[in-house]
Amino acid sequence: MPDTTKTNSVAVDGRVLLTEADLVGWRRDGYVIVRGLWSPEEVAACRTWFDELGERGEAVPGQWEPDLGSTDPLKRYPRHLQPHVYDDLSMRMLIDARIEAVIAALLGEPPIAAQSMFYYKPPGGLGQALHQDNLYLRVRPKTCVAAWTAIDRSHPENGGLYICPGTQDMALACPELANPKESFTSHFVRPPAGIEPVPAILDPGDVLFFGGSIVHGSRPNTTRGEWRRSFICHYAPESLEVMAEYYRAAVRFDGTPFGFELAEGGGPCGVEFPNGEAPTTFEQAEAMGLKPVASGSIPAAV
Repeated sequence: MPDTTKTNSVAVDGRVLLTEADLVGWRRDGYVIVRGLWSPEEVAACRTWFDELGERGEAVPGQWEPDLGSTDPLKRYPRHLQPHVYDDLSMRMLIDARIEAVIAALLGEPPIAAQSMFYYKPPGGLGQALHQDNLYLRVRPKTCVAAWTAIDRSHPENGGLYICPGTQDMALACPELANPKESFTSHFVRPPAGIEPVPAILDPGDVLFFGGSIVHGSRPNTTRGEWRRSFICHYAPESLEVMAEYYRAAVRFDGTPFGFELAEGGGPCGVEFPNGEAPTTFEQAEAMGLKPVASGSIPAAV
């Protein structure tokens, strides 16, 4: 169980995970990095297991569907969606007590686990344009929190994550159309004037936590031989009233299912798009006559 000291730090089994300064930074910037939350052995087990699944190439319909003949690295090694539904290791990582302690401190209440994902991001893989997570989870009345675990070293050149500090209180924005030469997803959220994305440089085992309104994204992996594997989970406050239907695989931290009411409509795009939602694919956007932005506004790796 988590321990909260008199200085408002957070510890599990005697190890401090969040200091008082970390919590101050969270409130100021909307994100915090916990260095070395996962041990080298835990990281290696995660990497080895998903590499085995990747090489085996056995599809899980609707959740992992590789195109074994594709030369597109993200089609050959697509992201795993909700692997905790069919994989014990993913479930253990999703509901780990250390993660629970950190998320509970950041949310100020007990959390539930809404989503798990694993990204391979091989060399040549496209990035993901700047976006806000709660546009998709639709947690209300509060927001979600991401826990982004680096399985490999993550940095700008291999497509590491960028964060826009201070956007945690920004309203959910109606996305523009991303640049398909830079992003494998179609949504792009422009950061407010005066806020620039900053790189989150992570070593294996580090976990980046950030709120659901934080604007974040990544550039393509331009290295010749570095993969940028990551295990990414989303969490929400137990007191939530609604969440999007896709997250029906949500669980409590004891692994039991968590039920919730569905968030219906009410996207941030108003009457311009059906149901207030921007198109979710480049094909849909093209059919509507939308034009992509020139750039994803993430600085090129130097």
